[in-house]
Amino acid sequence: MSKTEYHNFGKKLAFHTAPTLLGIKCASLLSLSSLEFDLDFHIKYFNNKTSAKGLKINMLCSCENRMLILVYSEKLMEKRLADNTVRNILLKYGYSENYTLAEYLDRLAVRIRESDIFPHEIGLFLGYPVEDVIGFIENRGENFKFCGKWKVYGSVENAQRIFINYDKCRNFLCNKLNEGSDIYQALKIS
Repeated sequence: MSKTEYHNFGKKLAFHTAPTLLGIKCASLLSLSSLEFDLDFHIKYFNNKTSAKGLKINMLCSCENRMLILVYSEKLMEKRLADNTVRNILLKYGYSENYTLAEYLDRLAVRIRESDIFPHEIGLFLGYPVEDVIGFIENRGENFKFCGKWKVYGSVENAQRIFINYDKCRNFLCNKLNEGSDIYQALKIS
């Protein structure tokens, strides 16, 4: 693997998953080209390097020359999935309330691969406000109040504050990489 590929993978992670990598969002979703990156290598390397920090990459699906990956914080994801409201919604989509984190992610991956429509409950895994996920599902993506990082059906003000914080994370992490750090140095992972 070239140094350029290594650096470009880090840049993609920083740009698309910074809030998760910096600990303010439970998960981020990213689609990557398997022609551009040796994704098996990068996923294994990332998971080994960041395990002490509780960050993981899970491959949700692979098709043609792309891979859909979930970058997540184990601690924040477990907290999110422990929420009774979140669990009750997930029960409607065939998840069990007794699932482990790995079983929740396995079920999500199956839903992505086998559903005719994209499983919109994924917003719960990504840390979107519950009312926005419910609103999106019930309104089939229409009738939203505001559209930013996701479609907002609840508090626009709250969502806008979150969007600003996500942008701050992205700017911070991308600036670190532009200054010469790699993604692991920027995250203070040795």
